[in-house]
Amino acid sequence: MKTIAAVSTPKGVGAVSMIRLSGDEAIETANKIFKPKSGKSLMQVGANEAVYGVFHDEAGEFDDGLVTVFRAPRSYTGEDVAELCCHGGALATGRLLRAAIGAGADYAAAGEYTKRAFINGKLNLSQAEAVGALIEARSDTYLSISVRQLGGELSKKIDSLIGKLSFLAASVYAYIDYPDEDLTDVSVEEMKERLGEILAEIKKLSGSYRFGKAVSEGVKTSIVGRPNTGKSSVFNLLAGCDRAIVTEIAGTTRDVITETVKLGDILLCLADTAGIRDSGDTVEKIGIERSLESIDSAELVILVLDTSRKMSDEDREVINRIVDSGKSGVTVVLLNKSDLGADFYFEVPFDRVIEFSAKEGKGFDELVETVAEMFGEGKLESLGEIITNARQYGAIEKGRRAVESAIKALDSFTQDVAGFDIEEAIAALAETDGKAANEEIVNEIFSHFCVGK
Repeated sequence: MKTIAAVSTPKGVGAVSMIRLSGDEAIETANKIFKPKSGKSLMQVGANEAVYGVFHDEAGEFDDGLVTVFRAPRSYTGEDVAELCCHGGALATGRLLRAAIGAGADYAAAGEYTKRAFINGKLNLSQAEAVGALIEARSDTYLSISVRQLGGELSKKIDSLIGKLSFLAASVYAYIDYPDEDLTDVSVEEMKERLGEILAEIKKLSGSYRFGKAVSEGVKTSIVGRPNTGKSSVFNLLAGCDRAIVTEIAGTTRDVITETVKLGDILLCLADTAGIRDSGDTVEKIGIERSLESIDSAELVILVLDTSRKMSDEDREVINRIVDSGKSGVTVVLLNKSDLGADFYFEVPFDRVIEFSAKEGKGFDELVETVAEMFGEGKLESLGEIITNARQYGAIEKGRRAVESAIKALDSFTQDVAGFDIEEAIAALAETDGKAANEEIVNEIFSHFCVGK
């Protein structure tokens, strides 16, 4: 396979930059632009060995550094690899990369190193996705999940499920081939029981996506309420900065302001919305309509009520909109401005209500705990295997539907009919690790990786 080259360290000034070469001629290409101080050719250097020397191009020597040699198949990509470490900085790094290209390497595409690792059997698809997740992780929990996936924990679970389904499929094949010989190892009732157990495992795995998505992609969150309840103050408290303008003038926020913030281990894709009320202002009316739309699309609604004033018709209008949108179960009510000492009773049709003060931070810890409970946070050991992206979730859900169909088939038909659904379930679960993923899906996954990884 052709030799590729790319910078594998972040742009900017630093102590060290690294250019990675991978391919059939990686070591030979590196040898053309590097002179070991020992006088020894890189072609003679052993595997997993680093040597010190000088980098040069057609214009002469321009830096010194280290080259580490890895030989196939014991490398990240499964190919011959040379990692060239020079001093950090745009000038030396760029010149070294150009020297590698001039010596015969091609520029690497986004994610091409990890894609080659997948193609060469060094990683399966869920492990490859975990590499990208490790780089992007914004919480210790997501980092831990990614490490576990990279170590093959999710793959082992999928293989276990496929193994159990394959045993049942083999029994079906025996029934199909010898219907009169009673060679099947599993009766219809036992097959239903085993499929039920498999279905329970798949459902638990599928259910983990709620938490996995919350720590990886974030929860779409809308902060709503009538004007001047303190929505923007709540937004700023969660964002950790004065992101939204706060004044005593009603209708200050006229458009949806967004920010992604970390609340505990969960990411919130926050939207601070315009206060909901009747307004004759054309611009404000547009903002209010967007506020109402944000409730419909939200995965978490934070309703902010001002406890320093009695509940108004505008408050009730917002509450009714939340109820009508079917978002009652994902709504948290913040009884804000509790620091003003008001003693009004607010009756709301929601289960999660927190006495709150955006000014003093009162109720913040309770909000963190409430959101964590809503999205399934717990000790990783008790959560088991966790899926973190929509592709994995889609494949597992497809497998769940196929197993449910197989169970129904056993109630109405013979085992051979259920066998088609069992095979479909096996194929669907195999997509999770890339055993049955098509080239288009694979290319799409790696296109989101950075160049150099």
